[in-house]
Amino acid sequence: MQSKSSKIAALLALLCVLQAAVFAADAPEGFKPLFNGKDLSGWEGDAKLWMAENGEIVGKSPGISRNEFLASTESFGDFVLVFKFKIVNNPKGDANSGMQFRSKRVPNSREMFGYQADVGQGYWGCLYDESRRKKVLVKPPADVLEKAVKRDDWNEYKISCDGDHIVIELNGSMMVDFTETEPADKVDRTGLFGLQIHAGGPMEVHMKDVFIKTK
Repeated sequence: MQSKSSKIAALLALLCVLQAAVFAADAPEGFKPLFNGKDLSGWEGDAKLWMAENGEIVGKSPGISRNEFLASTESFGDFVLVFKFKIVNNPKGDANSGMQFRSKRVPNSREMFGYQADVGQGYWGCLYDESRRKKVLVKPPADVLEKAVKRDDWNEYKISCDGDHIVIELNGSMMVDFTETEPADKVDRTGLFGLQIHAGGPMEVHMKDVFIKTK
């Protein structure tokens, strides 16, 4: 006969399996989860800042002096990535964040370099080149952005990479259609994903429903 503790352990294990099955079932056709909805397996970063809560990846910054990133442990080349994102608890309204892709860790640093689908006042919908060319590569038209962005709510990003071609959509509207002209030995066509907390005042970044389809 099973002990009470054994029954409880078995029930918890079953609940975890069911939770994972339900989460996977929510993936768009042809996609798979890049975040399991319950912990940060497959991701690495400062555990004091990054956590999994209520089916979301949450980055909580008390105010930091340098950029911080939660990076995927797996690299990707050609893909379609979809995810939902919002910024909260930012009293000054000046928070900046974003999703790195085809990126790498700067050696001996918490920083990352590579492409970023940017988030934040003045940067929503932009394609930025973090710690490499250090500039905005594409900025969407202001009128298109204003119709698409939801500054105090969940926003859905879709990033598509196919060889030299990069497309970024925000809430179903085209923000970026960019073709890389630098050779692959200077600008990587593969790399990590990385969720950013930018240096600055207090803020929280939340991400959920993170799904990927590889090509």
